[in-house]
Amino acid sequence: MQRSTIGVGPALRKARLARGVSLPEAARDTKIRPELIQALEEEEFGRLLGDVYVRGALRTYATYLGLSPDKVVSAYAATLADPTPSVQAAPPPVDPAARMRRRRDNHRLLIMIAATVLVLAAAFGVLSTREPAPAPAELPSTPPPLEQAMLTGGIQVSVLARRPVDVSVKIDGAPTQTFALEPGEGRSFDADVSLRIDLSEGESAQVTVNGRDLGYPGRAERPWHERYTFETGGQAPSPSA
Repeated sequence: MQRSTIGVGPALRKARLARGVSLPEAARDTKIRPELIQALEEEEFGRLLGDVYVRGALRTYATYLGLSPDKVVSAYAATLADPTPSVQAAPPPVDPAARMRRRRDNHRLLIMIAATVLVLAAAFGVLSTREPAPAPAELPSTPPPLEQAMLTGGIQVSVLARRPVDVSVKIDGAPTQTFALEPGEGRSFDADVSLRIDLSEGESAQVTVNGRDLGYPGRAERPWHERYTFETGGQAPSPSA
């Protein structure tokens, strides 16, 4: 802030001395610190905390000293006016070479934007003129026969007992497994390459291979067995007794 040229500070100090009040006493009565009162009297307003605080301190101190606070604040405000008009600095001269570079850069940017628009337009035109994708192929409503599925690999054998029977299976060379079935019980077995099945008694169970019903193979009171392989399509020679 600029120093006052109309004697605000000296007027405050003169009024204080005329009342016979010291700085500590004025500070005690006005709740303004002594160093700030001294700053007001010496017109060092920059030592206070901004213009709002300066105005408030001046008004409080002037009222305490019996002076007109409005006149004191107005005198202080007059010191803030800057009689010297501000001169706007002229813009720095522009280098002609830099101006030409900016023009070239702008021109190059416009060319890149135009090229991008053309590429996007061409791509959109190609996509829009393409024939629509063909309709998806219709899937069969029913699965293919199990015999046809056999051609893709795999052997499935199902056994349904009509009287007590022991069923032994050897799947793809694995160890033989044996299952005891009661009438009405059934089991299914799956193999990739080969499957051998043994019944403890023929005509005791219904056998189905890859969906092909073999009925009740074998003879009563005699064991029955058969082997099915991928190479033969799950079929085997005529059932052996």
